[in-house]
Formats: sequence, C-alpha cells, structure tokens
Amino acid sequence: MSVNNKEILIKAENLGVSFDPNFKKDDYKSHALNWMKRKNKNKNKKKKLVWPLKNINFTGYKGEVLGIIGSNGAGKTTLCKTISNILEPDKGSLTVDGKVTALFSFGMGFNKELTGRENVYLNGMMLGIEKQKIAQFINDIHDFSGLEEFFEEPMKYYSSGMKARLGFSVAAHLEPEILILDEALNTGDTEFSNKASKKIKELVEKAKMVIIVTHSIGFAKKNCDRLIWLDKGEVREVGDPEQIVEHYKQSLPPKKPRKKLEIDKTETIVKDNTVIKAENISVAYNLKKKTHWALKEVNFNIKEGEIIGVIGHNGAGKSTLCKVLTRILEPEQGQIQINGETSALLGYGTGFNAQLSGADNIYLNGMLLGMPLDKVEKNYDHIVKFSGLGNKINQPVKEYSSGMKARLGFSIASTLEPDIFIIDEALSTGDMEFKQKATERIQEMILSAKAVIIVSHSMNFVKTVCTRAIWFEKGRVAFDGEPEEAINRYKKRLAEKKLGK
Repeated sequence: MSVNNKEILIKAENLGVSFDPNFKKDDYKSHALNWMKRKNKNKNKKKKLVWPLKNINFTGYKGEVLGIIGSNGAGKTTLCKTISNILEPDKGSLTVDGKVTALFSFGMGFNKELTGRENVYLNGMMLGIEKQKIAQFINDIHDFSGLEEFFEEPMKYYSSGMKARLGFSVAAHLEPEILILDEALNTGDTEFSNKASKKIKELVEKAKMVIIVTHSIGFAKKNCDRLIWLDKGEVREVGDPEQIVEHYKQSLPPKKPRKKLEIDKTETIVKDNTVIKAENISVAYNLKKKTHWALKEVNFNIKEGEIIGVIGHNGAGKSTLCKVLTRILEPEQGQIQINGETSALLGYGTGFNAQLSGADNIYLNGMLLGMPLDKVEKNYDHIVKFSGLGNKINQPVKEYSSGMKARLGFSIASTLEPDIFIIDEALSTGDMEFKQKATERIQEMILSAKAVIIVSHSMNFVKTVCTRAIWFEKGRVAFDGEPEEAINRYKKRLAEKKLGK
C-alpha cells in the first residue's frame, strides 16, 4: 500500500473511540467515598457517552518519525492505545501494517521488587520479545541506560528518570517494527534526552516508523518529520513540525494580566528566618556489591520566601532529597530541621486509585495529603476548574494520560496551601498551557507559603520561576546559588562529559 511512492503503515479513517461514564464497577472505596460525599442521591443520573477520539483521519508512512502534540486530555494516549490494539475503535477503521511496541510513560510494566536486569526480561517479554533475543541485547541495554550498578538493584530504589532511561533502553534495543513513545522521555535529563534523540534516528533506519507523543515542543521540532496536532479528540492539523508548532502556540490563551513575582522582586522579600536547615545529610542504600550513598554530606539553608530549583542528572539524589524532606526517609548521618507543615507532590498520580473517577480521587488524594473533608468539599469546584479536565473529571483515572494525572495532582496539592511545598518532577508531563498556569500558581504560593522546592529537568522553568538553584552531582551539592549560574555550570559539565573529560 503506497501513495506517491511512500509505503503506508497506518491509516485511520473516521476513527472514533467512546467511553460510557455510566459503566462503573464500585468497590468498597467508592462506596465509602459516596457515603462521605453524600452523593448517592445523584447516583442514578444518566451521563452522556464521552468520545475521547472522534472522526480521526491520518496516514503514517514507512521511514518517518511521526509526532503527536496537543494539550492534556486531547486524546493522544487514547490514540496510541488504539494503534497498539489495547483499545478497539467504536467507529471508523484503523489499519496497521507492522508489529507495534509501545512505551507508555515511565515505569509501566515494571515490578519494583525486581532488579533492573530482571525487569528488562519482564518488560521485554511483555512487549512480545523472545527471551533469547533479550539476552542478545541485555548488555547493550545496560550500557545505554547508564544505570551502572543500579542495573542489578531492585527498582524501588530508582527515581522516575532512571525508570524512564531503562524503559526507553528496552523498547529501543529490541528491534521494534513500529515504536510508540507516549510521554516516555519527559522525566529524562538533558544528557539522556540527547542520546535518545540519536537512537530514535537510528531506529527509523531499522524499524518501519517511530511515533512520539510529547509536550516538549523543542523535542518534537528537532526529532519529528511530521506532527499531528490533536485538540479535544479531533485532528486539528497535520504537517510540517515548524508550522504545526507555531499554530499550536498561537492557539494557547494569552497570559492573564496579573501581579506576578519576578525573580528580582522575590529576592527582596526573602526573610532572615530559616525554614529548612540540612547539616551533613547522608542517605545510603545497601546494594548487593557495595553501599551506595544517594546523598553524601549535604548542607544547605532555605529561608522564608525562597523558591528553590533542584537540578541534576537522573540518579543524582534529587528524589532522595525530597523523600528526606517529607520524612519518608531518615538520613543515616547528619540532621535536618524543618519549620512548618510540608506537602509534597512526588511524581504525577501518586496516591490515585486507577479504578475511581477523577472526582472521587480529589476526595481520596486530598485526604491522603491531610486535607479535611470539609476543605475538600469547599475547594472541589476550584480544583476541577483549575485542572481544566471538564467532564473528564467523571472518568476513571485509568483512562487518564500522564499529563491529565499531573494536572489533577498539582491542582489538589496546591490547594492545601502548605508552609513548604515540594514538587518532584510532577509537572514534567504537563502541556504548555497548564505549565503556564502552574508557574503562576507557584509564584502566587510564595506569598502564603514559607518556601517552594521544585525538582525539574526543565532549565527554562528553573531559570524563570526559581530564586535559587541547587545542583546535585552523585549525591553531593555541586553548586548552590543563582539559577542562571547553576544552569550554566551544569550545562558546562554535561558538555565536558560528552567530550570525555
């Protein structure tokens, strides 16, 4: 099958996928939530059929990298699941000429109790690869992932970025015919993102085609031959990446005129009192062959009014630091003093129940984060509105993309108004419009919060939002100071590593 000498691999004609919000299997948790919310009186109210995808038409050609962009909830993940034959279309037709290998966000299909090596075999076989073939590529996967000794350790010690590294390494090395990467590299650091870009170009020469779902407009323009722009379940435009990206940016609502805290102004309101004080903090993991110090002799003071950006490559100790700050981990050495109530958003979807709706999860997640029931009820409408999920709030979270989970998680956690707010890669999957809203919300929060701590691989985000940045390298503080200087030093170090210095 070909058009203009291009072999067609995927063809969608008037494709539609529907979801019935009235079909819901209640478990004891949903019964309990119904009782708490006193919503049983609305239980029999009939809801309309939802169409995450409608009238989708596009063609995918052999030898191309096809990108899919759009806001959270636009239908990107649903389309990928349909191409992967996880979902059946309810309308129209879809033909796919080739075996599809899909990597949906980071860590999906991994078992946290198994080692990285064991998960390569598990994940590979889940993707339909024979064990003998996995063994053939196991050393290449290990080397490409850059996990070093962690490859032989349980994945419960991995950060989200380390899971992303391993997931991509598995999918990319097992010679897929059609590879789908659905927001699978959003938590990767700059160094690994560059490696992945090169690997994707190699894959297209061997595989039939690669499909990339991403919120990184720069990554899409750099790596894709064509882009599909999805909007509210429909194809808005298909074509040249530069042109599509420009049109997509123009569609975003303009920034609302509001009083914003610019970096210079934020610095002037930093107070003398210390909110967090870390003295010689060290955290160790007892690995099979040696003791690994995830944090080693870490020292810093955070004062009231600061927005701290935490940067560094995957496995540098950033997530471990967040777990120490939230008392999930206790340091082996040193001490930490925290003056205030702490709320943390450690990755997207933490604490969500996949079987329950987004509405139910507002109550569940809010109370897990320590918000009283009456405060959840009082802020419910605001949370839904800020998340921008609309009617999708009534769908089960298992139907959500990672970006939709990020929207909802941030909307709940930021409503708590804690003294100290910690965000660990929780906005890595957000679309441009929501990141803009979240940025403004973070800057507003510093007026009522004592401090905000943000872990991010987005250097522009850190430079724009944060008043100070701490760069971690192999569990130690490599630099602590002005965001721009921290980022420049970090980038310089990456460049030196690339040259083998």
